[in-house]
Amino acid sequence: IELVGLGPQRHARVGSLSGGQKRRVDVALGLVGDPELLFLDEPTTGFDPQARRDAWKMIEGLRDLGKTVFLTTHYMDEAQHLADRLTILRSGEIVAQGTPNQLSEQAGGTMIRFQLDGSVDGAAVHTATGVTPEVSGDQVTLRCDGSGQHVLYQLTGWAERDHVELVGLEVSRPTLDDVFLELTRERTS
Repeated sequence: IELVGLGPQRHARVGSLSGGQKRRVDVALGLVGDPELLFLDEPTTGFDPQARRDAWKMIEGLRDLGKTVFLTTHYMDEAQHLADRLTILRSGEIVAQGTPNQLSEQAGGTMIRFQLDGSVDGAAVHTATGVTPEVSGDQVTLRCDGSGQHVLYQLTGWAERDHVELVGLEVSRPTLDDVFLELTRERTS
């Protein structure tokens, strides 16, 4: 009860608990027999952000005790934080396996992201950088080989010359979300 953070609800009936608290009861029931291998299927679904972080600490504690935790999740930040190894599935088939860092490195390169103001379109970004942008609404992503430094110089030089504001400009390695989306994208060809 304490391990899953339900000490204050110790005497409450399960039916009176919130959805997130009921999920904690599910996890607690899985822990009762002190198993060496624990399967957790989407254990933080319905949790508020604090309850999710508390659940992460509990799962880390199980790992520290030498337990093997088999976790299924759609939250890539959760997988990044908790997993020693990942397997990504698409339509029931394994499309990638490895550590979070290995999978991010597989995706390779650098991501440059920013928001376009209404006066500029993706074609102008392509002309300025030589990279075909992925545009979703006003969000632009440029996938670059290596560090992306040359593309970033071209982008910022163009923005300065043409007085284009690159709102929210960030440069990063591919996230697990990026890796997941790339690997699970339905191929049309």
